[in-house]
Amino acid sequence: MPEEKERSARVRELNDAFRKDPTRFGRAVVTRGVNDLGPMFSVLAARAVATFDAFTKDNDPYGEHDFGSFQLDGKKLFWKIDAYEKGSNYTAGAETPDNPATTDRVLTIMLADEY
Repeated sequence: MPEEKERSARVRELNDAFRKDPTRFGRAVVTRGVNDLGPMFSVLAARAVATFDAFTKDNDPYGEHDFGSFQLDGKKLFWKIDAYEKGSNYTAGAETPDNPATTDRVLTIMLADEY
């Protein structure tokens, strides 16, 4: 169990760093619904994700900071981080998401009704 907690703590650390600078370890994307609300909305949404800190046991049961929700301009948004095996072209889940040398991440920002 301590090993599992250490792994979750490392994944959380990497996910937090990635949210703050999505050019690290992967890529960030917005869905069509977010994109359709304009470039400024997308920028503000990305900023909200980068500064998100409302993690609870309910929305982050594994303590990995890989999902969140927030309101922006009257719209409910979700964001999610998925971890993929490096070199898999984002098709295979990461076997070691706690190792940035073997893992690429994707941050997706979406409207709640697109989930």
